[in-house]
Amino acid sequence: MVNVEVAYAKPVEQAIVTLAMEDGATVEAAIKASGLLERFPEIGLSELNAGIFGVACKLDQPVREGDRIEIYRPLVHDPKEARRQRALKSF
Repeated sequence: MVNVEVAYAKPVEQAIVTLAMEDGATVEAAIKASGLLERFPEIGLSELNAGIFGVACKLDQPVREGDRIEIYRPLVHDPKEARRQRALKSF
């Protein structure tokens, strides 16, 4: 058994679930077991981006003891475009 956390944060709400997973369990299995997909229906497994301690990973990656799996929300604005717009305003 490995102990992991699954985290998801919205601007006004944060959820962290601690789980004990079987050895060889994947990131996807931990996310499903966390119950966060049901609690936050806006999370779609098909377009889900996740990471472990801030480093992006694939859903089929095995989890290790102490991993913190983070579910990322989609970006609202393209960072490149936002920088471009700020640069245009400064001239």
